[in-house]
Amino acid sequence: MTKNNLFYPRVLMAICLFYSLASCNNNQISVAQNSQDEAEMDVIEADTIAWINEKGMDLKSRFNVPSGYTRVASNENSWQAHLLYLPLKSHGSLVKLYDGRIKGNTSVYLAVVDLPIGTKDLHQCADGVMRLRADYLFAQKRFDEIEFLFVSGAKSNYVSYLNGKAPDKTNYWAYMEYVFNSANTYSLEKQLKKKEMKDLEIGDALIKGGFPGHTVIVVDKCINTSSGAVKYMLAQSYMPAQELQILVNPLEPESPWYDLTTNPVIQTAEWDFTADQLRSF
Repeated sequence: MTKNNLFYPRVLMAICLFYSLASCNNNQISVAQNSQDEAEMDVIEADTIAWINEKGMDLKSRFNVPSGYTRVASNENSWQAHLLYLPLKSHGSLVKLYDGRIKGNTSVYLAVVDLPIGTKDLHQCADGVMRLRADYLFAQKRFDEIEFLFVSGAKSNYVSYLNGKAPDKTNYWAYMEYVFNSANTYSLEKQLKKKEMKDLEIGDALIKGGFPGHTVIVVDKCINTSSGAVKYMLAQSYMPAQELQILVNPLEPESPWYDLTTNPVIQTAEWDFTADQLRSF
């Protein structure tokens, strides 16, 4: 074989070796990138799991408290305990509107409360808060305490509404839809008692009465055992009528916990409140 005949095979072998090495390097880069992506996914999943126990079917068992915090104890059969044990739909469920459609904004909540809302466009924000309070009183058979202020200024009492009939689930819901039609944030704000943010408890509501207005309800609370810092959890219904939902903290994505601070503005997932808008039953 001549010198020229030897040159070309060697060049060809060198070219093949170069591309083979380049291909290996690309594969190594690809593997490294995949490993990094998987690690990032693990971090995201770990952060999510830190807050949520997917198997929990009520509020207390679904959501973990942050490290160093202890959930506030509530007496059995209390208003606070009623909210702590709200039933939840399975993890990942989507909020439904009264007509069966899915709520468009799925980023504002972390769980859906498993309570029926009827098939009318009535179960909105103030209605959700009133029904939770009424549900509690009904479960405790404190029927005469189920009473709400209407926009007109009139008060409506469940027992008076029954006019001698025995309380049952059917006439209870009929009464609540009557209330939903006649009361809103404007009247509910007037009915509730004003309190300081530093005294916030489970069962209190942040409310801006008006046309429109909005309200959310405190459904959980925890305290840092070292610093005394407080965090709390919120639930809401919204417009159009929809299922109650456990809100995400927009300042801390994936977390249901809000910090109790001296900040005069409380930014919730779909509405901003001020510290002087806290009320209680």
